[in-house]
Amino acid sequence: MVLLGSLVNSAAIILGGSIGLALKKGLSDRIASAVMNALALCVLYIGVSGMLKGENILITILSMVFGTLVGEWIDLDKKINQLGDEIESRVSSENKEHSVSNGLVTASILFCVGAMAIVGALQSGLTGNHDTLFAKSLIDGIAAIVMASSLGIGVLLSAGLILVYEGGISLFANVLAPLLTDSVINEMTCVGSLLIVGLALNMLKLTDLKIMNYAPAVFFPILFGFFM
Repeated sequence: MVLLGSLVNSAAIILGGSIGLALKKGLSDRIASAVMNALALCVLYIGVSGMLKGENILITILSMVFGTLVGEWIDLDKKINQLGDEIESRVSSENKEHSVSNGLVTASILFCVGAMAIVGALQSGLTGNHDTLFAKSLIDGIAAIVMASSLGIGVLLSAGLILVYEGGISLFANVLAPLLTDSVINEMTCVGSLLIVGLALNMLKLTDLKIMNYAPAVFFPILFGFFM
C-alpha cells in the first residue's frame, strides 16, 4: 500500500496531538508559557541544524526570493489564517492564547520540512518500504505531544497537510525521483530550515513573519537544480 507510511505518520501526529491536548488542560499559564519557550528553542536548533545541509548559497537565496514572491502573490498566510479562524470559531473550548492557524502553520512546516519526509515518501512510492516514514512517525508523534500542549488543536490539523504532502510524493514517486537528487533534497532541507528558524523567532515573539508566504521557496531548488 503506497500511502501506508503517510497514513501512519498522520495518525501518529493525531494521536500525539490528542495526548498533548489532554495534558494542556492540566498546565498552568506559567508552565505553558515556559514549555512554549523551551519548544521554540528546540525549533531554533532544528532550523539551524538543517541549514547546514545547504551546498549552494545562490540556490538558497534565489529560492527564498522567488518563493516569497509566489507566496505573497497567492497570500498563503492569509488563506491559512482564514481556515484557522473558521475552525477556531467552531471550537469553543480552544485556548485563545494560541490560534488554530498558528499551531497549524508551525506544525506543518516542522513536520513537512526535512530529508526524512522526502526520502521516506519516495521509498514508500518506489519500493513499498515504509521504514523511514515509520521512524519519522515516532518522532513526529512525540513532538506533537509537546507542541499540542502549547499550541493547541492546530497541531492535529497539520496531519491533513502531512498526508497530502508525503502522500503526493509517494504517488508521483516515479516522476519525482529523478528530480529529487541528494543535492536537491539537501537544498530543499536548507531552505525549509530557514523557515523553521523564522518559526522559532515568531514563537519567541521576536518577529511576526508570515511564514506560509515563504513556504513555496522549499520547492524552488527542484527548478534551480537543473541550472546550478
